[in-house]
Amino acid sequence: MSEGNNKAHGDTVYFDTVHYERSDGVATITLQRPSTLNAMNNELMTDLNAALGLVVDDPSVRVAVLTGAGRGFCSGADLSGGGADREGEEISAEQAGDRAAAGMDDVFHPPIRLLAELPVPTIAKVNGVAAGGGMGLALGCDVVVAARSARFVCTFGPRLGIVPDLGTTFHLPHRVGSARARGIAMLGEPISAERAVEWGLIWSVVDDDQLETEVADLAGRLARSSPEAMTRIRQSLQVAEVNSLSEQLDVERDHQRRLIPRNMGEGALAFMEKREPFFDGTRGVV
Repeated sequence: MSEGNNKAHGDTVYFDTVHYERSDGVATITLQRPSTLNAMNNELMTDLNAALGLVVDDPSVRVAVLTGAGRGFCSGADLSGGGADREGEEISAEQAGDRAAAGMDDVFHPPIRLLAELPVPTIAKVNGVAAGGGMGLALGCDVVVAARSARFVCTFGPRLGIVPDLGTTFHLPHRVGSARARGIAMLGEPISAERAVEWGLIWSVVDDDQLETEVADLAGRLARSSPEAMTRIRQSLQVAEVNSLSEQLDVERDHQRRLIPRNMGEGALAFMEKREPFFDGTRGVV
């Protein structure tokens, strides 16, 4: 379903393959292809991009949660469509590669880029397998919470003979270091939720029946925070890996120049009064 061609019911928007629901400042985006464990195809990625656009356009949203319907988070690319040929058309390997690259640029990359740049913090609620591109999608969120039965599988190299994509090669070394990133990517062994936490791949793991409650609690906490502070924290950490200490001190200073006059007065007052601070939902241009 193309952007703008959706069914809206109050705070819920139904795309063909993605559902969007807003409640109390929390936008929940649910991948809706449960029969395929929410495998990615062009339609799902287009719908996901449109749903993320709703977050951008709605200033009442203060946190976004991404999850999957049914037994899985996302099983990666939908391979049921066969190869790169169209209706039996004979194409060369070079043409097939060009078409695949164009599809990534036009359809698969826009929602990944948009997720990384959302003006609110993001949570991945991993309720089952996150494999291939689905793993990249989960790691693209700021905080990843997994059910104990969930697992993460980097299937690209050993199963398909391709490199990990959708940001996976960016996030893996940043989260787990070079040695584990290479092992994960090259061996493709399933990683349990417990091991994912141990390695620093994700934030936390909870019993399956506690996943909903845990994510709701975290989403509520983030929704009460300053969206601008959260997105500036994200940006600060993104550049820290390539900056020198001096450069990073400048990054921190420039963010504080904006945030201290906006938020710190309320934060200090709330601390003195022994209460939770109240930050408005203003989004800054980061």
